[in-house]
Parts: sequence; structure tokens; C-alpha cells
Amino acid sequence: MRQDLPIDVTHEVRDRCLCLHLQRAARAVARRFDDALRDIGLSHGQYSLLMSLNRPDAPTLGSVARLLAMDRTTLTANLKPLQRRGLLRVEPDAQDRRGRRLILTDAGRDILVRAVPIWRATHDALDADIGAAGDLRPGLNAAAFAGVQS
Repeated sequence: MRQDLPIDVTHEVRDRCLCLHLQRAARAVARRFDDALRDIGLSHGQYSLLMSLNRPDAPTLGSVARLLAMDRTTLTANLKPLQRRGLLRVEPDAQDRRGRRLILTDAGRDILVRAVPIWRATHDALDADIGAAGDLRPGLNAAAFAGVQS
């Protein structure tokens, strides 16, 4: 026997569902950063990935995957176009040959230097738009990393 779901349940989900609202906001914010970074040939995801490599010591693939909340397979797929452009290198870990280290190249550093002012201007505009809503980052980070071991 078929049972229909009342429309008020649909409205409840539309109005209350954090996942829906976060996904919709994330797509809109991502589009804004993608548009801003397009002239230098980066997406917001590529910018974040390259920025995560800007460290004194080359990070492992696993540590970057954890930081970006990506599985290793997805991260590896996202590395390939940046590798082809010469923005990063992937090398075996000297201490554990099974592991991989992600190394930001000079070309990768150069594109980040160009991207940071664009990111800042876009972020300043976004912060101004959010305004009264306040700083969402602490709560979003707590939700993203709940139960994740460091």
C-alpha cells in the first residue's frame, strides 16, 4: 500500500535541514571564488589544495586528505591536473617509501602569490555580505571534524 508523505514534511526539511542549507551555501560560495580565480586558471578547490601544501615541510598525501576532508582517491584525482601544470610534485616519502609527499613547486608558489590578493578581496566581500550572521567558521569546523582523530 502506497503512503504519501505530507507536504508539510517537505516544507519542514526545506526550512530546517542544515545539510540542505550548508550544501546550497557551499555551492554559492564556491561559485563566487571560482569566478574570482578563473582569470589565473584556478578553481577554489585547486587554490585550497595548493595552499594546503604551502608549509615548511612537504605534507603527506594522507595529512592533506584529512585537512581537506577528502578521501585519498579523490585527492589523488584532484592532484593530477595541478601536477600536469607543474604546480606540484608527488614524491615518495623518504622515511616510508609506501607514503607520498606533496611538494609545492616554484610555479605553484608563484600562482599562489597571484591568487592571494584575489582570494582576500573575494573573502572580504563575502564577510561583508555575511555581516550580522557572524563568524560561522568555528561551528562549521567543529561539525566537520567531530570524531576525527588528529
